[in-house]
Amino acid sequence: MNLFTILISTIFVNNYVFARFLGICPFLGVSNKMETATGMGVAVTFVITLASAITYFIQKLVLDLLGLQYLQTIVFILVIASLVQFVELAIRKLSPTLYNAMGVFLPLITTNCVVLGVTILNIQEEYNLIETLTNAVGASLGFFLALILLSGVREKLELADIPEALQGFPIALISAGLMSIAFLGFSGLV
Repeated sequence: MNLFTILISTIFVNNYVFARFLGICPFLGVSNKMETATGMGVAVTFVITLASAITYFIQKLVLDLLGLQYLQTIVFILVIASLVQFVELAIRKLSPTLYNAMGVFLPLITTNCVVLGVTILNIQEEYNLIETLTNAVGASLGFFLALILLSGVREKLELADIPEALQGFPIALISAGLMSIAFLGFSGLV
């Protein structure tokens, strides 16, 4: 039951975008089109899940054993940066169109605070490996869900008659705020 609680909690209740306000830059940056939002969601899911597993072992087998916990952030960022480079190369080979559409936001996964936040919170919450992976998948799916929802709203808003002062980024911020309020409805779920 604990794994299910972690999964549901990170997707809906403690969503890293809507409740913890992490990952806002890529959330707003690539949510213009469904295709780029989906690509970013898949890339971030891969990076978060793999980074969580790798950083768990590095923390337990290296940093904790050698008393080097103070290097946690630096080491975790290096792991994340390496994984992002791998993902960037893979997307460039497999889908050049998606690679061009994601532009600068793909390498910015390295500095996406959701990725680092999940890996550090896994250690702070003292999750075991299975709980770490469950939290990583839940956080990834929550981020993916947030991206998909906002991109759907933003694509519909392109067809709407919006006052000129609110067009573009302002209406995206308002939409994200309203979605965050809507996600408060899940607060009693777990």
